[in-house]
Amino acid sequence: MATFGRRKRTSMDGKRAMILVTVGTDLPFDRMVRIVDAWARENQRQDVFAQIGEGGWKPTYIRHAEFLQPVEFGEYFNASKIIISHAGMGTILSALFHGKPILVMPKLAKLGEHRNEHQTATAVRMKEIGNVNVAFDEDELRYRLDHLDELEPSRRIGSSASEGLVNGIRQFIWE
Repeated sequence: MATFGRRKRTSMDGKRAMILVTVGTDLPFDRMVRIVDAWARENQRQDVFAQIGEGGWKPTYIRHAEFLQPVEFGEYFNASKIIISHAGMGTILSALFHGKPILVMPKLAKLGEHRNEHQTATAVRMKEIGNVNVAFDEDELRYRLDHLDELEPSRRIGSSASEGLVNGIRQFIWE
């Protein structure tokens, strides 16, 4: 059963999303969702679920919802093998914590997708670190979607900061 709009659900309707697409909670990210929807249709992928945000373009092929409750989002996240996302730190950190491959594409303020270009800075830094896959434009996203099987699981991160980092911050603040 497809999921559209704000229809309330208490479970994943028996579907297991192998690929979770999320645009975050601030603004829609139609540019990314359109590409994933077209790619899924062309490749007959029925294992894609997208959280698309409010007020944007609606996919014609992939299952989707504007928003998910936290428990429901967790169910989709845990069931997914791959995460495709805007370059939001919450999603990136969750993927790293759970060791899931993640492909991010930054929202661009110049296209009205966000308030400033901080997601581009995040994506650049994450690519430098090497633990996050990044697509900076539509062509690169399409290429990476065609090569999803090559994405490696993320190196897991811990649930808290290292003692050295915490002590360094304490020292900076209190001295």
